[in-house]
Amino acid sequence: MDLDALRSFLAFVETGSFTRAAAQMHRTQSAISMQMKKLQQDIGQTLFIKEGRQLNLTAEGVVLAGYARQIIHLQDHALANLSRTALQVVLRLGCPDDYAESILPPLVQLLHESIEHLELNITCASSSELQHLLDQGLLDLAVISRTPLSEAGYLLCHDKGTWVGVEHRDLLSQPTLPIVVFKRDCRYHQAAIEGLLKQKRAFKIMASSGSASALRGLIKQGLAIGAMANLSRNDLPALNDPHLPFLPNVEIVIIKSNAKACAISDEQLQFIAQHFRQALIQS
Repeated sequence: MDLDALRSFLAFVETGSFTRAAAQMHRTQSAISMQMKKLQQDIGQTLFIKEGRQLNLTAEGVVLAGYARQIIHLQDHALANLSRTALQVVLRLGCPDDYAESILPPLVQLLHESIEHLELNITCASSSELQHLLDQGLLDLAVISRTPLSEAGYLLCHDKGTWVGVEHRDLLSQPTLPIVVFKRDCRYHQAAIEGLLKQKRAFKIMASSGSASALRGLIKQGLAIGAMANLSRNDLPALNDPHLPFLPNVEIVIIKSNAKACAISDEQLQFIAQHFRQALIQS
């Protein structure tokens, strides 16, 4: 079996999309399709099945995914051991700004404990932007939020959406509710706006921003209430008002690029995620 084809196959398994797999592997979608056709011919099994508009793995595809991860891990491990002439290990890590103060510090510590001579470059952006950078090969790792039904990445922790505000301003009683939210690609933005619209509650967006610290600053001054992740609110009080729209639960995961040049293995990443969860339980 061709190793590049196995990497492309794993890129599809991870992303669930030939389009995103092609972006990660820096190939055209037709080239990925040809690789998958040749891979199926080589093993004599059908790997994909179309269910409605969704392309899923067959039972044989699921079995191959397990073997492919082991094969690619062995190749990456061998290459890493044979090319240790350069001591410095460079990793490009992406993290949403709203988790920069809660998730990032313990994660950075674990990465340095697990990888010697680590040089870490950090980019802060939204989850969707980070996934795009990951697909383009501009990041090695990214911390993103996923829906509970997704299998992408390795789980770091669970989080939930929370309405926050300051106690000295009774903004909830105002005829037009002033709010601040993250950018449109944030699921808390969508849930807050859609929820208020369904309630037919008048509201005004005082500001939207990709910066959690900017939103917290506006909220602390009593200009608005905000919708954000519980891990992002820091010392801001949570508003337990049953009349405010429900904000969704999310899972925070770390996801790895499928590019050959990535300096961290899936085994290392799984180990780091496991220790992150354990440290969170003990804290």
